[in-house]
Amino acid sequence: MSKYIEYKDSLAFHPGYYIEEIVEESGLTQADFAKRLGTTPKNLSLLMRGRQSLSVDMAMKLSRLLGTTVHYWLNLQNAYDTAIAQIASEEELEREKDVLKLLGYDYFRDNFGLPDLPRRLGEQVERVRTFLDVASLTVLTDRDMAVSFRSSTGTMSEGGIAKANTMVQIATNKAVATVAPKFDRKRFKEAIEFALTQTTNHEGFYPLIRERFLEAGVVLVVLPNLPGSKTNGATKRVGKSVMMMVNDRRLYADSFWFTLLHEAGHVIYGDYGISFESDAGDIEQKADEYAENKLIDPWLYQDFVRRSKGRFTMPFITAFAASIDRDPGIVLGRLENDGYLKHRNGMQSLRCKYHVSVE
Repeated sequence: MSKYIEYKDSLAFHPGYYIEEIVEESGLTQADFAKRLGTTPKNLSLLMRGRQSLSVDMAMKLSRLLGTTVHYWLNLQNAYDTAIAQIASEEELEREKDVLKLLGYDYFRDNFGLPDLPRRLGEQVERVRTFLDVASLTVLTDRDMAVSFRSSTGTMSEGGIAKANTMVQIATNKAVATVAPKFDRKRFKEAIEFALTQTTNHEGFYPLIRERFLEAGVVLVVLPNLPGSKTNGATKRVGKSVMMMVNDRRLYADSFWFTLLHEAGHVIYGDYGISFESDAGDIEQKADEYAENKLIDPWLYQDFVRRSKGRFTMPFITAFAASIDRDPGIVLGRLENDGYLKHRNGMQSLRCKYHVSVE
């Protein structure tokens, strides 16, 4: 702090600036003036140099000694504090603009109805700040701001962290606005079993599973992908219920259902956080295994692979998928992931892309 501060076209003086003038004009030493004021020379020195704020008690002492009002001194301190706060706010706004440049205003405009504000970055910041319900966009660059990042932030850029936090913040706000019962693990397991019966219901599955999840206290949110977020999904406790978010960039049957069941596994095991593309470790492996085994029974899968004798044809894959009541694309994706088939195998017609109305 200093004895005065310049803000735009005005100056704000710390009360110590005036106290120093009064001490000099009194002809007293600082020590003598401090004794008359009823404080220590050190406190008086700090006040005169602008290193210490003026307290109500000190304002009372000054008013009695000098015949002024208490409000006179408190108003000086308030004007000085306000000027500092205004400058800090301007500096914070500049930092927020940098964060918004990382996020991209068009994501919010195109997907969530924020108004078009070309070249009005300050207004864009205000709109996004209000939409996300945060005091400052700079909080989005903080690790674990919205939920645990588990293991990936060591190599993530500031922009990547901000984007991941943004997606979780949007999903969390939607979950908070949703009336949901207390999370019930048993009912959620039942809801998962119901969801698995809907993999071939390409058009109408989403509202059905969302309703079943909600009845179990899990708010399912599908969000438009924020490019560069590198998130697959996220889970978070929200009050007594649970938010479960998945990214809409993985809407092919195999990747969508694997991501959905992966996040469901995190909820079942109580491992809340964000799932990133490159995540590894025991927690992620556990969720991966949960998703794999729920989508395709491991014993049936191994038997299917054994019976194929290395020859996976479209009719063979389709027949197996029908026998376990799964979309053929889920089986195809598993075979590709396990290395039994190359990704370019001439059977992409088995891959169904769902059309989900994102939130």
